Amino acid sequence: MGNKVSQEVLDKIIHAIESVRPYLISDGGDVTLVEVTDDLTVKVRLQGACYGCPFSEQTLRAGIEHAIRSEVPDIKELIALNE
Repeated sequence: MGNKVSQEVLDKIIHAIESVRPYLISDGGDVTLVEVTDDLTVKVRLQGACYGCPFSEQTLRAGIEHAIRSEVPDIKELIALNE
């Protein structure tokens, strides 16, 4: 994680992700926090059914990003990494 990101901000982001994780898991998917950069860009990896799903962008924006922004409104952006 970014060196300048406070533990409090990191904890809030993790809490937000954990709050949506049960919904993703119930549909056969999941999300993992990969990195929070110093400029508050949040990078996640969608897994399982979420990876490659035609609705993954909607899940990312309306679900995950909304949850994170409600905890940390100052995030720059949310990026899903695909490997």
